[in-house]
Amino acid sequence: MKKIIIGLLVVMVASQYSCKKFLNITPIDKLTGNNFYQSASDVEENINDMYGALFAKYVQTNTAGATGEFRSGEVIPTSNQVGTRQLRYDVAELGGHSRHVDFSGTTTGFQAIATTAVNDRTGLLNSLLTSYNGVTNQYQFYHLEVWNEYYQVIQQANILVSKLNAGVPGLTDAQKKQYLEEAKFIRCYCFFFMVRLYGDVVYYTTAYQKDPLPRMAMVDVVNNCIADLYPGRNDLPPAITDPSLRGVRASRGAVDGLLMNMYMWNAGFDPTHKLSYYQSTDAVGGELMNSKAFQLLPASEWNTVTKGRSAESLFELFTTVNYTTTQVFEYAQFGETFIHFPYRLPEYDNRTSPCVFTADYMLKLYPDQSDSRLTIWFDDPFNQNAETFQMKKFAGNTFIDASNPNNNAIPDATFLIMRYPDAILLRAEARAEIGGLEDPDAITYLNMVRERWSANDFAPNSSTEKYTLKDAIFWERAKELMGEGSRYFDLVRTHRILSKTYTDNPLTQDKFQRGGWTWPIDPSALNNNPYMTLNSYWQGSGIQ
Repeated sequence: MKKIIIGLLVVMVASQYSCKKFLNITPIDKLTGNNFYQSASDVEENINDMYGALFAKYVQTNTAGATGEFRSGEVIPTSNQVGTRQLRYDVAELGGHSRHVDFSGTTTGFQAIATTAVNDRTGLLNSLLTSYNGVTNQYQFYHLEVWNEYYQVIQQANILVSKLNAGVPGLTDAQKKQYLEEAKFIRCYCFFFMVRLYGDVVYYTTAYQKDPLPRMAMVDVVNNCIADLYPGRNDLPPAITDPSLRGVRASRGAVDGLLMNMYMWNAGFDPTHKLSYYQSTDAVGGELMNSKAFQLLPASEWNTVTKGRSAESLFELFTTVNYTTTQVFEYAQFGETFIHFPYRLPEYDNRTSPCVFTADYMLKLYPDQSDSRLTIWFDDPFNQNAETFQMKKFAGNTFIDASNPNNNAIPDATFLIMRYPDAILLRAEARAEIGGLEDPDAITYLNMVRERWSANDFAPNSSTEKYTLKDAIFWERAKELMGEGSRYFDLVRTHRILSKTYTDNPLTQDKFQRGGWTWPIDPSALNNNPYMTLNSYWQGSGIQ
């Protein structure tokens, strides 16, 4: 009998290792065993682990900058910034590529930002190397090629949904429903983030998916996520009332914000149904605003917003140095790229900002110079002088002493993903698409955001108004959400990426259609999946 049992165990172990798992995802052992999901505390631990994994992925590079701002071309390096700033990760083994990164001495490489322009295929590919022409790429953009971490979180969410549906001891029906919707939110956030980076992605919700699958059309992925999220959103609280968790854990407001972003994304790529997407955005936005669960804080309380967990936060990735063990890449914070002394110490090594926004772009954003964001968020905003220009929007979250590698933790590292004004302006945009260039509701929502900054109200047909309503909403989003990972995606979904009017690095229609707006996918995605393909625009050599 002992020989039989041992033989069975050997067969079982061998079968596990001989089966090449789809996507090569290995969930955390304790989260896959039936003996783990035995209480509410087990589920809570699982949920927290997923949020932690998302945070760890997001802080591998300057995600908000690379994906949401730099590629449109308005950020320019002021110099190579040779100095002693040190980076967190010394070696990165990614996707089957052995990339050794040595940051032990002085490093350069802020010029990598300039090479991420969407109309420069070769430049962006070079920016994904650890170094190019002897210059170290300080921003480590190559992390953005790798999607495995997102699928690890998705698999955790899939398993949790399966376990909750099967029944977890000690959970009330209300708790079960709330945890189910929170797991679905995390799963759908990952899918949507990948869609905006890569276009078509592999979609699945099976707990233990092993069979390989092809990429699914991104519009279908987003519609699947909408169908996953919408029915159960009332099982979540309108907002998280615990001040230590506000915006950090999923609420109905977070789901509504994500739904609105997904509707507006699909409106740009599914023209046959765009009116329905606009109407859904307006309806969900109306429910969110009527709930009164969130608010716009006064301009004087801006630092409260950037510190995180404010009444404006629909969803954010947050950690505090008092509890976290996650290392944060030095330039993960968007604002670190645009500040110098006194927000960076020591003074002798931080007398200039590494990058600035072009003066032309700032003038497009701020034709109305009564806007208080100009003084609260900037020093010398219309000057490209690295010694005087600063963007102070996120200056409350800095490393402070860049010369001390042992003091490199950001105090309360907050990465704003969705805020209340994002939803307000999406609703304004949807209303303008439904009701036209003088839609009173669209104007009202636009002016709600302007008024808290003492900016002039939008006045259609006024001789002083520079933009049409639709363009005014677009530029307001670029202004209000600067550094929060939205601008580039707004350019793509509205197809304004095709026009020099809106971006310094427009794409041709041909490049856009061939996926020039996407990011490359690391070849590791091909492992064990004969149906998988990479983004063809980024394959081969030479400028396309």
